[in-house]
Amino acid sequence: MTSAASREFDVAVIGGGLVGSAIAWGLAKASQRVAVLDEGDIAFRASRGNFALVWVQSKGLGMPEYAGWTVRSSEAWGGFADSLKQQTGLDVCHQRPGGFHLALSERELASRESILMRLHNQPAMRRYDWEIMDRERVRKMLPHIGPEVVGGSYCPLDGHVNSLRLFRALHAGMQQLGVTYLPNHTVDGIEHRGGEFVIQSTGGEVRSGKLVLAAGNGNARLGPMVGLKVPVRPQRGQIVVTEKAAPFLNYPVVTIRQTDEGGVMLGDSLEETGFDLTVGTKVVSVIAERAVRMFPQLARLNVVRTWAALRVMTQDGFPIYDQSASCPGAFVATCHSGVTLAANHALVLAPLIAEGRLPAETFDVFSARRFDVPAAA
Repeated sequence: MTSAASREFDVAVIGGGLVGSAIAWGLAKASQRVAVLDEGDIAFRASRGNFALVWVQSKGLGMPEYAGWTVRSSEAWGGFADSLKQQTGLDVCHQRPGGFHLALSERELASRESILMRLHNQPAMRRYDWEIMDRERVRKMLPHIGPEVVGGSYCPLDGHVNSLRLFRALHAGMQQLGVTYLPNHTVDGIEHRGGEFVIQSTGGEVRSGKLVLAAGNGNARLGPMVGLKVPVRPQRGQIVVTEKAAPFLNYPVVTIRQTDEGGVMLGDSLEETGFDLTVGTKVVSVIAERAVRMFPQLARLNVVRTWAALRVMTQDGFPIYDQSASCPGAFVATCHSGVTLAANHALVLAPLIAEGRLPAETFDVFSARRFDVPAAA
């Protein structure tokens, strides 16, 4: 590989996970010369542990613009998946049958309905279809539910993908488009001088006209180097994967999905543990127990893998998309829904970064400036 010290690019993307690779792919589509600087396997990469949902329902309570942003990505996902397949030959197995959030008590079901009503009663909320179903209606679509399931919410915009294949397709696709991928390039420092960014990394120096921070939790450290505030923290989630089974789950549930390969993924934990990736049997057993209550036949399946990964969380749970006032040309993109929002990142955000602007009418609400509002006395 040619030394990074001799490289100059239109855009340098720091972070090679799903967010960074989707943006890099979109930038290359926009005829930009792009480098992706990636830590490699030492990274606390959220992409290695995601649940692979393309999810709409219940997102945006407290920020209705985020609901609209999520719907926009869901609607673009089919064409995005087709483009990746045509280019790379890799089918990311995108399916959009709709999805469920199941309730194991009448209280849970009432709470779910209340949340969705509050979400859709917000001013500026983008309306979309959803409904609360009783047990019998759910059972017609999910015939294998257990006796404790009393009903659930359903949204036809929800779906899922093969996220590992998506990751592979994005990396294959961006490199086919001429993106220079630089693994093992941990960034130590960034300077903005003479109208360009000079990035010092463990793999050498890289220069670029524009810069995108897409390093997940690493953005908290990198942001201040280019005048950006990125208050993110890690939040651990644990996942259980079963052996392959005959197809029985034709709709993803927010915490249970059967993959295109037959295995069943279970995930239902939100843990504030810092950068700890430990898998705990206590949490895993709670995840499994609740899943079996929803689908009793899961009790007969062997567990083949468990893992923990770190979400990238802001204090309000919503993404940060921002551009630097002090270092023009520097952008940040950070979220905990890298799969759901991949289509937007590739097809909407990347072309705007190529143009050097984030329109205020769409992106001001996502700026980290929202955290600067002083608390009421």
